[in-house]
Amino acid sequence: MGRLFGTDGVRGAFGRDLTPDLARSLGRAAVTVLARERHHAPAFVIGRDTRDSGPILEDALIEGIVSGGGDAIRAGVVPTPAVAFLTIELGVDSGVVISASHNPPGDNGIKFFGFRGFKLSDRLEDEIEAEIVAGGEGNGMSGRERPMALDPSSYLDHVVAAAEARLDGMRVVVDCGNGAASAFAPAALERLGAKVVGLNADGDGSRINVHSGALYPEVVAEAVAAEGADAGVAFDGDADRALFGDADGEVIDGDQVLAACAVAMREAGTLTGDTVVTTVMSNLGFHRAMHERGIDVISAPVGDRYVLEQMLKHEVALGGEQSGHVIFRDQSTTGDGLITAMRFLSLAARRGVPVRELAAVMRRFPQVLVNVEVAHKERLDQAAEIWRAVREQESRLNGTGRVLVRASGTEPIVRVMVEAETEEIAREHADVVAKHVASALA
Repeated sequence: MGRLFGTDGVRGAFGRDLTPDLARSLGRAAVTVLARERHHAPAFVIGRDTRDSGPILEDALIEGIVSGGGDAIRAGVVPTPAVAFLTIELGVDSGVVISASHNPPGDNGIKFFGFRGFKLSDRLEDEIEAEIVAGGEGNGMSGRERPMALDPSSYLDHVVAAAEARLDGMRVVVDCGNGAASAFAPAALERLGAKVVGLNADGDGSRINVHSGALYPEVVAEAVAAEGADAGVAFDGDADRALFGDADGEVIDGDQVLAACAVAMREAGTLTGDTVVTTVMSNLGFHRAMHERGIDVISAPVGDRYVLEQMLKHEVALGGEQSGHVIFRDQSTTGDGLITAMRFLSLAARRGVPVRELAAVMRRFPQVLVNVEVAHKERLDQAAEIWRAVREQESRLNGTGRVLVRASGTEPIVRVMVEAETEEIAREHADVVAKHVASALA
């Protein structure tokens, strides 16, 4: 079989790719691997998003953990970054999130954090997978399910404390995507004095991410304009990323948020090394804006875990992705949509400017992304036809844009991204490369 763990844990269709049996095996194998790593029987805190399959997988995972000799603590429905936070606060060995993030309602996933609140390394994930393949049955000991010793609402206190200023009088539209943000984001903003207009905030797991949330930021942006609000924020299903809308109904993406925060932190003297980490998908306009302001940029592979790796390696305080994952190392160990919302909105409030003025720190080059469904994404690196097409299109752009082709870490998709001076030019080049991808990897 292929590697079980993708860019962000194990993910796929519930009942086909991710079954209760697999969840049980993951729990048992994680106990064995972490016991070897930590030299004692490990304890886990488990959180989930709102999907209908969550409780079933939660029960199976906990059964595997306990039968393997570990202890388990249920946190209930909480954002992914809340699990990272609780892992540290409770002093347990691992946090586990049952969520497929931005995927549709029928999917689910399982991802692990280590005791410091960082996502598990590729090495430990590989060891867990090897343990499953070997059919390990644990150490013959039994663990137990322990009660939660800390109110998960303590995470809400942590989020509110991240704000740089109160939001009194600010009218904010909040699209929770029917996900884990539903019980947290509106409450956090209201605590800071914002007037909240909630969208898709009833936590209906059967509709998680359906034409809502961070996958469809235009929904919240249009609602801001319709409501006469000051700003809007949209979260994905597990609330580890956030995108925004301004009063004109325009979307503000993760690059713009990251750029605004990087400039503000540099001015405040808190941007360590005057450096920010982003990914290879970051807009060309982001790179130019940072260069103009004397900020160095380090590019990482797509995925907030890889952004974090570079942040730790180079001791950088800020990093993020165009998709809305932003990591503020002084406040979180992973992408946190709620903290991103607090930081970005409160920066606007502290300066007394609209969010569109913050976003204007960079000019966003038109960017076209084509997702090509393929049968053999694993053949991408050796597909000479594709890379020849990429070189040809980049030559035609002649330095006025770029072409990026990468395989999704979680889906049978190859993503073709082209930036150029106009959307029409970008679309033309993207379509050419996409045809070669579809042909070569069918």
